[in-house]
Amino acid sequence: MNTGYLIFGLAGLLALISFMPPIAGRLRLPYSVLLAIVGFVLGVVIHAPEWAPWFVSDFIRSLRNFEISSETFLYVFLPVLLFETALAMNVRRLLDDLWPILMMAIVAVFVCTLAVGYSLSWFSSYGLVACLLLGAIVATTDPIAVVGVFREVGAPKRLTNLVEGESLFNDAASIALYAVLLAVLMGQGTLSAGTVLHSFTISFLGGGLAGFLLGRLATSLFIWLRGWPTAEITLTVALAYLTFYISERYLGVSGVVATVIAGLVVGSSGRTRMSPTTFEQLSSAWSQLGFWANSLIFVFAAMLIPNMMGDITLHQLGLVVLVFLVTLAARAVMVFLVLPLLGLTPLATRVSAAYRVVMWWGGLRGAVSLALALAVTENTSLPYEVRQFVAVATTGFVLMTLFVNGISLRPLIRKLRLNELSPFERTLRNQAVVVVLDDLRTRADEIAATERIGDDVVARVHHVLDNAQASMDGTQVARLTVDERVSVGLSMLASREEELFFERLKAQVLDWRTAELLLGRAEQMGELVRAGGMKGFEKAVAAELRYAWRFKLALKAHYLFGFQGWLAHELAKRFVALMSKRSVAQQLIPFARKEVAPLIGPEATQEIIRAHQQRLLMLDRSLSALRLQYPLFAAWLQEAYLGRMARSAERTRYRSMLAQSLITGEMYADMTRQIDQRWGYLELRPALDIQVRAIDLVKKIPLFQGLSKDALLAISKVLKPRLAVPEQLIEMQSRRGKRLMYIVASGAVTLLLPDRTTVELGEGEIFGEMALVTGTEFEAKATSRGYTRLLMLHERDFGSLTEKYQALREKVEVAVRQRQRALQVWQEFESGERQHESLDFLHAPDGTQKPDETALRAHDEATRGSESGAPVTPGKTLS
Repeated sequence: MNTGYLIFGLAGLLALISFMPPIAGRLRLPYSVLLAIVGFVLGVVIHAPEWAPWFVSDFIRSLRNFEISSETFLYVFLPVLLFETALAMNVRRLLDDLWPILMMAIVAVFVCTLAVGYSLSWFSSYGLVACLLLGAIVATTDPIAVVGVFREVGAPKRLTNLVEGESLFNDAASIALYAVLLAVLMGQGTLSAGTVLHSFTISFLGGGLAGFLLGRLATSLFIWLRGWPTAEITLTVALAYLTFYISERYLGVSGVVATVIAGLVVGSSGRTRMSPTTFEQLSSAWSQLGFWANSLIFVFAAMLIPNMMGDITLHQLGLVVLVFLVTLAARAVMVFLVLPLLGLTPLATRVSAAYRVVMWWGGLRGAVSLALALAVTENTSLPYEVRQFVAVATTGFVLMTLFVNGISLRPLIRKLRLNELSPFERTLRNQAVVVVLDDLRTRADEIAATERIGDDVVARVHHVLDNAQASMDGTQVARLTVDERVSVGLSMLASREEELFFERLKAQVLDWRTAELLLGRAEQMGELVRAGGMKGFEKAVAAELRYAWRFKLALKAHYLFGFQGWLAHELAKRFVALMSKRSVAQQLIPFARKEVAPLIGPEATQEIIRAHQQRLLMLDRSLSALRLQYPLFAAWLQEAYLGRMARSAERTRYRSMLAQSLITGEMYADMTRQIDQRWGYLELRPALDIQVRAIDLVKKIPLFQGLSKDALLAISKVLKPRLAVPEQLIEMQSRRGKRLMYIVASGAVTLLLPDRTTVELGEGEIFGEMALVTGTEFEAKATSRGYTRLLMLHERDFGSLTEKYQALREKVEVAVRQRQRALQVWQEFESGERQHESLDFLHAPDGTQKPDETALRAHDEATRGSESGAPVTPGKTLS
């Protein structure tokens, strides 16, 4: 075909398609239905182009020469449609309804295939496998028409997510099942449940893994392309096609699933790894590509309808009606029986009856079904009767769903009142309108005074605003309970928090790694708040202060193997995240007072502010522990934050000057280069040093004072540095069951003794030595008070040191005798045997009792400076 002819025909189609959305809106028709009508008309007129003017006839002839094959649909258009839909989906919303979606996408495909296959085999002579193949073809759902109607009438977002999510994985399941059944029909396999399930599972799960890995590879490459938006967007286009082709041709797994998962990966993590402005451009670019692909695939598929339906018989027409009724029945079983049962389990949230009705009736079919049917007609190894039957039945069925379900879907949604806001949403909307109208009235008066507009004009504008406000008086926010208003306010602040984090990413105040973590936590907080109100908020705050699984794993590796770099990296990440959260949380309080309070009232706002103030206190406590332990790193973080804010303000100011033509483009480019040079050091985050020099600390410990230099050096070599986080229970045995002794290098450790009393140990103090010497179990529980640096001594090394150095053994024995005597004194005092004796050393200088001190601390004070371990003299007060 002549290339110019091809371009002429394609350009003419695009021009025609560009008028379809407004025409569909005026005719109140679903967009896909209008495309099907236009495509059908074109499919008829291309066989008689002589009636048209010369340029129109050339256009029609160019369409007739288009070589539209099944591979064109599957390899040119399908990857774009899948990737664009997946890219726009909210992964967290998808995960919330994952089980209902998978149930409708996978189980429903098998149910539909079996129902259609067996019912047709009873009423026709085409054979069970051919009928099952048709069942797999018609099991695919097309969300384009349905979602278009949803958006027009304002259907709930969750309903849209359910239908889109079902369609994404439904196509994959149908195509995988179609491939297995086609192979059986061609004599390349046997039909058995085991064969079908095995092939389907490998194809589906393998496609998911391939898509995930390729998606992660692409997101890692975005970092190298930052600052080049056209290159970043081009990579996503390449990813969609390469993922589909590589999975199908080289890996032998589902290209549909792979493309969907790759799109979800890019959609969830791409916005933090791409250039800040690129993700917005990416959404627009893929929306345009999706519009072209969806429109062209529908028109091309509809153009094939006249040929595919040309020799339909009356009996086949009856079979088409049978397929339509059976698919509705099979879908009804899934929607009205299986989904409610699934909603009773912890796996899924309940789907309302109105939602289920729309999901049942909204199972429209479209271009994918036609493409699969076309592939069957192209397969000359199949009998002609089977090919003709599949083409006719699929085409007739698709047309019935479009013109019966599609046209009646909008009235159904209105009948179920799913296009209306809930009373709760209407109340909040009315309150928002009232607040805005009040501001507009003031703003209108200011403009009128500045522009010298007449009073009569101002009065007419006020009349419009007054009428609008009067229509809002039917529902007042005061009718909502305080808990409902608090839930709404917390949800607003959670959304605002997510926006602030993304704004800081765009301004390069946050690096992409930190932003990815914080945006994920902010989304999680929003989900918990929407589900549980104040309780959900408290749960989210507790979760954000907990240590991530990576941190716990790094800490475990640190204790078991002595790895310090990984733990330092995770600790630095936590430090940066906590500081960023605190900075944003602090901004939410004035936002609540100014923007949220007019919408939900002062009482609910005060509760929200108190909750966020409590959150700030908890963040401050966590940060204080880190700042005390790592003051230099904390100071650098503050410098980096302030420097990045200054860099962002500088870049914004230069951009404003360029927009006002105060500087030229060349000057702006030079200024931005200077910005990058000036503030480049901010990207070089220093490593967090958690190591400690054992030899320096050993010299300061009273237990080791007086030992030879050789002994001190030998001790320092076997001491292993360890870091304990706040409230961490310190392990007193190694993984092989050997006892451990610790020295507090910095920070503090609390010992909880069996009698429920506590001892606080500070820098230079030891614990666990009694268990090493006496061979008894360490019965106390040691807990870190903050970020505590410890030096750990293994039982094996302890034994070697005491055997080699006599002076060390004697010092340890003295210390153990002191501890043992202290425990004996305390036990006798507690049992009443020595109640007549005075233990003044258990009291503070002001006379108040120290309830958290135990015999260990008491005896340490009583015997400080003593090396003999002699009993305490009753009644003696020590200074």
